[in-house]
Amino acid sequence: MNLIRLVIFGFLFLSVIYLAVAWYSRSVRREKLEKEWAEDHPDGGDKAARQTFITQGMTDYNDSIRPKLLLLIYIVPMLAVGTILYVINAN
Repeated sequence: MNLIRLVIFGFLFLSVIYLAVAWYSRSVRREKLEKEWAEDHPDGGDKAARQTFITQGMTDYNDSIRPKLLLLIYIVPMLAVGTILYVINAN
C-alpha cells in the first residue's frame, strides 16, 4: 500500500515540477524570440509578421529535442527510486 501511495504522490509531485519547468522553458524561448524580433526591427515592424515570426519560432521549438528532454523529470527520479528499492531489498 505504501508503494502505491509513493507512486501516486510521486507522479503528482513530478507532474507539478514538469509543468512548471515546461512553462518556464516556453516563456524563456518566447521572450528570446521577441527580443530577436525587436533587435531586427527597431521600429516595431508589422504586428502580423511579428506574430507569425514568434508562432513559427515556437513551432520550431516544440519540434526540437529540448521539450522532449523535459521528460527526464519523470524518468530520472523513477530510475533512482527503483534502483534504491532494488538495492535495499536485494540484501
